[in-house]
Amino acid sequence: MNIPLVDLKAQYNSIRGEIDEAIQKVVQQGQFILSSEVEAFEEEVATYCNIKFAIGVASGTDALHLALLACGVKPGDEVITTPFTFIATAEAITQCGATPVFVDIDQKTYNIDPAKIEPKITERTEAILPVHLYGQPADMEPVLELAQKYNLKVIEDCAQALGAEHKGKKVGSLGNAGCLSFFPSKVLGAYGDGGMVVTNNPEIAEKVETLRNHGCKEKYYHVIPGFNSRLDSLQAAVLRVKLKHVDKWIEKRRQKVALYSRLLSQINGVEPPFEARYSYHIFNYYTVRLKNSEVSRDKLREYLSAQGIATAIYYPLSLHLQEVYTCLDYKLGDLPQSEHAQEEVLSLPMYPELSEQQIIAIAEVIKRFCKQEAANLL
Repeated sequence: MNIPLVDLKAQYNSIRGEIDEAIQKVVQQGQFILSSEVEAFEEEVATYCNIKFAIGVASGTDALHLALLACGVKPGDEVITTPFTFIATAEAITQCGATPVFVDIDQKTYNIDPAKIEPKITERTEAILPVHLYGQPADMEPVLELAQKYNLKVIEDCAQALGAEHKGKKVGSLGNAGCLSFFPSKVLGAYGDGGMVVTNNPEIAEKVETLRNHGCKEKYYHVIPGFNSRLDSLQAAVLRVKLKHVDKWIEKRRQKVALYSRLLSQINGVEPPFEARYSYHIFNYYTVRLKNSEVSRDKLREYLSAQGIATAIYYPLSLHLQEVYTCLDYKLGDLPQSEHAQEEVLSLPMYPELSEQQIIAIAEVIKRFCKQEAANLL
């Protein structure tokens, strides 16, 4: 048995002709940076997200960084965010010279808990940066209410959630700006790095466009300090092909999830992912929780690996406990829900081409392991 966490080869083989044709077209045109291919992709993503502007950048991290800058985040500011996410979320804040302020997560969704945000708001707070983790939207309604009450910006980290919806609205369209990642393992993944900022605000869009291209509006005339952060034409071409398939792929993911969750819910101590009522979850990752303290996550990972089944832990150490943020003086116990999650979550293989037989096999291996562990305790 050999079941990878993500099978990009299978995806490529399913659309090989379209991809090869799109890449060949760009090579023949000989325009590789900010070409008509990028412009077309930006328009298509804007339409898909039901939003006015989309600006392609070099990575999801850059999307966060430039969106924060465009929203006015500056040195000395504070930005409220979640500790249970990839480092890029907080990294983008510190790249602006601002300070990340971590708020604990909701136990079920793993997203920032809106009920815990208000006590963390200070005179220095400039923005809230919720993350739509694993493909599930954060609870945005109370977040937006707080932002309005305190005149704060909201920048959505949609890196894992393109296509997800909050009460029928696509993520990225809810706050002042949304940030997308096209890292290869994402639901919409490039063949390299890539990212995008989406917004309905023309001033934010113009600022991001200027920042991504060395701070210039006209070639060789620079108006602000900027960056080299441009989505290239080859990635845009690949992503344009994939965007046409993304809704079909999301629906296939949700079908796989239904089978996974039905099988795994029968195993004591294994908790399938929760989908909130306001949410249309796209399951960029299928993440279970091991609630039975008698089942060792590390031993289960080893057992699955021995059977050829890949797994991952997103994320093994919350950001507030990372060495890079020791200067912020957080300690173990400050954000207990995030700390519990880091010890209990496990992501299993998830991609549209995953077969029912493979899911059944994975569930059987997990069931067998849990039975053996229970027997060893007798």
